Amino acid sequence: MLDRLRIVMVETRHPGNIGAAARAMKTMGLSDLRLVQPVKFPDPEATARATGGAADVLENARVCSTLDEAIGDADLVVGTSARQRRIPWPCITPRQLGDRIAAEPNMKVAVMFGREDRGLTNEELQRCNLHVSIPSDAAYGVLNVASAVQLISYELRLAVLGDEVERPEARSRRNVMPLPELVWDEPLASNQDVDRLLTHFEQVALESGFLDPENPAQVVTRLRRLFMRARPDKMEVSILRGMLATIQKRWNQ
Repeated sequence: MLDRLRIVMVETRHPGNIGAAARAMKTMGLSDLRLVQPVKFPDPEATARATGGAADVLENARVCSTLDEAIGDADLVVGTSARQRRIPWPCITPRQLGDRIAAEPNMKVAVMFGREDRGLTNEELQRCNLHVSIPSDAAYGVLNVASAVQLISYELRLAVLGDEVERPEARSRRNVMPLPELVWDEPLASNQDVDRLLTHFEQVALESGFLDPENPAQVVTRLRRLFMRARPDKMEVSILRGMLATIQKRWNQ
């Protein structure tokens, strides 16, 4: 069950943080680590920080040349962010993220962690369905990236496997009749599918004259937020792209 959970580290500068993150994942039973253009990897410091027990996570880590290679096939992409951007994105806590993941047991999830000095860029965060922010003290909200991986990994494990101590709220719902499981008729579109749809929308908006390339006014960013929030399925994306292609075909006749 934990194999559907993926940790993605983007342009990590210090190899020790990669090793420490691998160790953090190992203690929580996670094994899928993707590294997007790490500055130094492989590296002896990463191996030393992983220690012998987490060596397999480090050895099996997949180095990716692009972000899309790391997250393209994920059903839900979550970006870690310490602050809101100019255009706010849906943002939840790690515990709320766990609840979301527990509700969809077959969903492939990728959680992205940014650079040590500046986190994820706006463009990278816009590839995410939602953002997760770790509540911290207002006076000092700085968290080492490996520590953040540890905290998120713990919440993911708790969401998927539960804990040994039964929670009181679970006991209180024991006699409530559960709703029937919702079985959707189409699989969710992958992050890559949605990104291609958004690229197509931008192309048509430019060709139609609706979008001024000199003054885009955040239109594309807001469309991206809409579709990332809606999480369309594969058929819905296919219908929309077919409609856009038909419009383009009519223009070219």
